[in-house]
Amino acid sequence: MQLVGGKKSRQLEDIGEDSVSLLPTEPEDMWHANNLIGPEDVIKAHAIRKVVTESKTGSTQSERVHTDLTIRVTSTFFDPGASQLHVSGTVIVENSFVNIGQYHTLDLELNRPFTLWKKYGWDSVARETLQDALKQDKDGAVAAVVMQEGIANVCLITEYRTVLKQRVESTIPKKRSASSDQDSGMRRFFDKTLSTLVRSIDFSKPRPLLLASPGFVAADFKKYIAEEGTRRGDKSMMAMAKEATVVHSSSGHLHSLNEILKSQEVTATMKDMKFSKETRFMDEFFDRLRKDDGRAWYGVTPVEKAVQEGAVGRGGGVLLVNNSLFRSQDIATRRRYVAMVDKVREDGGEARILSSDHESGQRLDALGGIAAILTYPILDLDEEDEEGDGDGDPEAEGMTV
Repeated sequence: MQLVGGKKSRQLEDIGEDSVSLLPTEPEDMWHANNLIGPEDVIKAHAIRKVVTESKTGSTQSERVHTDLTIRVTSTFFDPGASQLHVSGTVIVENSFVNIGQYHTLDLELNRPFTLWKKYGWDSVARETLQDALKQDKDGAVAAVVMQEGIANVCLITEYRTVLKQRVESTIPKKRSASSDQDSGMRRFFDKTLSTLVRSIDFSKPRPLLLASPGFVAADFKKYIAEEGTRRGDKSMMAMAKEATVVHSSSGHLHSLNEILKSQEVTATMKDMKFSKETRFMDEFFDRLRKDDGRAWYGVTPVEKAVQEGAVGRGGGVLLVNNSLFRSQDIATRRRYVAMVDKVREDGGEARILSSDHESGQRLDALGGIAAILTYPILDLDEEDEEGDGDGDPEAEGMTV
């Protein structure tokens, strides 16, 4: 993502309530744009509008015209597989093709700029999201193939999300069949998986490749890549096999990525990547939750109390919040989460906004989207809620079970 136009030389901290013009240059930028654009924001972008005209004789003719539209956002829809973002809303600036109040969906496109106004200003979380979007060092994406006999999930793991690029399925003869049939079946499966891998992910620049499976399937696939690279004289394929890391997983299904990202081999390879650090924070949180030592809490109300008491500050305090919570249509709710993030950082703690498109964020989702590791134990954060609230709202009753 690039910052374009008159604001290009400005400091992000000075944006305030002004607009910014952004140019998405790669598919990952659409994911960032989806996190930036919220309900009630205003966006101006290129649009193709169908216009119907009527002649003097009463006949009608429709044509598609190119124009710029400014809409007030009501909703967004992001297609993670295609990295496409559709932004819907009502037109607030009239032109010769549309009237104020008409409904339209903008399809944001790569290499076409759009302008965004935040109705409630650029708070600290919005500025951080924008800063992440403008980062130029995006070459750290990791390719992964999670597989077992006959099934392979080809994934791309970026700093912010995990994308399932393709799923490969192939029939493998049972072991009771002749071994030669099974061998030929596995070769067909490996060939199909390798073709899908190189078609789905760009290996023109070296990137880490994780191969994970139960048993020896991943190791055999790595050997197959090396053999094919040698046979074809393909240096990039030979380099791919050389750089590949084989790890064990309990299955070849996508949910096994969580255990793969925690393995020692992967941790050593990607220890500086954002999602790797967040996986470690989630592991630490669940370890403390099991110990029941009063330093791990989840749920909005208990975590907010801990933050207000200064218990999530310097000395090991960590606040974990899912990015989906900042997309609330209720501005008071969003400001509540932003205030917690700001307070933790002021107190010297670590505030992490996790992506719900990553395994760590999905684990946090199961806890209501917010959790905290405290610098010192507090054992009664939920007692007042139990006495005062009889509604049993699980999101408001985080516990250290």
